[in-house]
Amino acid sequence: VPELQGPRYVSPVPSGGFVVSEECGDVKVFTSSHKLLCSLSSKYRHQFGNPTGVCVDRDGSILVADEQHRTVHLFPEHGAPVCLVSMGLRRPAGMACSSFGHLFVADTGENCVKVFKYCVRPS
Repeated sequence: VPELQGPRYVSPVPSGGFVVSEECGDVKVFTSSHKLLCSLSSKYRHQFGNPTGVCVDRDGSILVADEQHRTVHLFPEHGAPVCLVSMGLRRPAGMACSSFGHLFVADTGENCVKVFKYCVRPS
């Protein structure tokens, strides 16, 4: 997949495609045939600082860690982004989601992995 601006972290999506964070401050979603599906900053009008870790949860929502803003946001397929973690992170990096609603975040600023439990209810 060419023409990425400093690709950092990548995660598969249930449809067979993948999501990738870029150093330039964007997160892009690609189809299984490697075609650009969307940019999260454009689709959701969200401004990233320095997106790092990305993962996809059991509902197909994309989660993105932002090193500069020290947050984790959830981007549902439909609806507005949700800030899941707004405090307690120094330098979030890699992430993973479990099928039980756990979010694992590697915090390189504190040399540890932080575990969060979350549940997003439809509005």
